[in-house]
Amino acid sequence: MFLKRTRSGLKNAVIITLGSLFLVGACSETQLLVHTAKRIHKQQAPSAGRAAYKVGSPYQIAGVWYYPKVDYAYDERGIASWYGPGFHGKRTANGETYDQNALTAAHKTLPMPSLVQITNLENGRSLRLTVNDRGPFVNGRIIDVSRRGAQLLGFHRGGTAKVRVQILAAESRALAQRARGGGIVLASADTPIRSDIDVSKPIVSSEILEPPEGARPVPVQSRNFGPPGNNPPERTLNKPRLPDGTLTMQPVVPTEVYVQAGAFGEYANAHRVRARLYQVAGIKITSAIVGGREFFRVRAGPIKDLGDADQILDQMIRTGFPGARIIVD
Repeated sequence: MFLKRTRSGLKNAVIITLGSLFLVGACSETQLLVHTAKRIHKQQAPSAGRAAYKVGSPYQIAGVWYYPKVDYAYDERGIASWYGPGFHGKRTANGETYDQNALTAAHKTLPMPSLVQITNLENGRSLRLTVNDRGPFVNGRIIDVSRRGAQLLGFHRGGTAKVRVQILAAESRALAQRARGGGIVLASADTPIRSDIDVSKPIVSSEILEPPEGARPVPVQSRNFGPPGNNPPERTLNKPRLPDGTLTMQPVVPTEVYVQAGAFGEYANAHRVRARLYQVAGIKITSAIVGGREFFRVRAGPIKDLGDADQILDQMIRTGFPGARIIVD
């Protein structure tokens, strides 16, 4: 998500970035990691301030590899966070200018731009956001939303929330086509979103447009139409609806937080992993049927406090399981 681009190569840019970050005494270790990762990605962003379609090559942040890909079936539950003031006005990973008051998000692997539906599983609020950046590069988080997105979804003050993230396949394909220079033209969302809007109501606006200069009225021939049932169906263009701040409400279903080291098709493999993690409190093996096949999950939980979940996740990673993650079930 981030800072100033230099004219030197990526290798030198990384060294400069890391050096400058160690001078920032006010940042926490987590904040330093986030800033470092996002500055590295800015070196690879398009040179202009325009948005560009981008999937990207595999990349490594803090020893962890990420593999961007097109995935129009993406549907995941996890923990969301938000980012804002430190990155406002900086360039995103696909060349846009980050606006903390816009309806955008950062994801580690989804194409940019993509449209996603994010549902806060704690209060039922659901909102469309545009993915235009990379992140969050913090263990245990699946998506970073803008400040305005967090306000509307109701976790701006809390900082994090249990969420479900679903890609909107048709709209994302159309966005990709437009960003590559063709296809359906979508309405832009350049108007800043006010930060004082009442989030309890959908944001809806309309405007009456004056006819272009020199335009003449076109006479319309009067016709007699039959009953509505006899009329042919009206043709409509399937234009994607860009994020406009409209909230929908979903039923709130109780969920729990777990930290999972991995899922294995063989019980013996799961048992070996559990033995290595014997120091993790509450570690156990549970089974689940996925696609008609039984998997054995090595996980700890349920965990009530997210801070405790973060500590357990870090412990699993240090023990040699970099693929461990926080699960919301």
